[in-house]
Amino acid sequence: MPKLTFLPHDEICPEGVIIEAEPGMTICEAALENDIEIEHACEMSCACTTCHVIVREGFDDLEESDELEDDLLDKAWGLEPESRLSCQVEIGEHDLVIEIPKYTLNMVSETH
Repeated sequence: MPKLTFLPHDEICPEGVIIEAEPGMTICEAALENDIEIEHACEMSCACTTCHVIVREGFDDLEESDELEDDLLDKAWGLEPESRLSCQVEIGEHDLVIEIPKYTLNMVSETH
């Protein structure tokens, strides 16, 4: 099984986390299943940018994003060339190193 390495994030995983995930799952599903609480305000329906991540290693091994994801990513805080919506990235056979941005744009969050 591929390994997903989540780099340290002050609030979500201060020490960083390495998990194993089944190919075919999304990054968001794998994170949530392993108690990594990535925001996902639209319930993983590709309608917001709260699950934005940056794939630091393994980006080139991923399927390309579609036009809807690209349009939403244009609105994400801290957009980088390796940015993806974690609800849309299916895990393949390769290991990934993932950074969760420090901020997210969530207009409906009750905790902000």
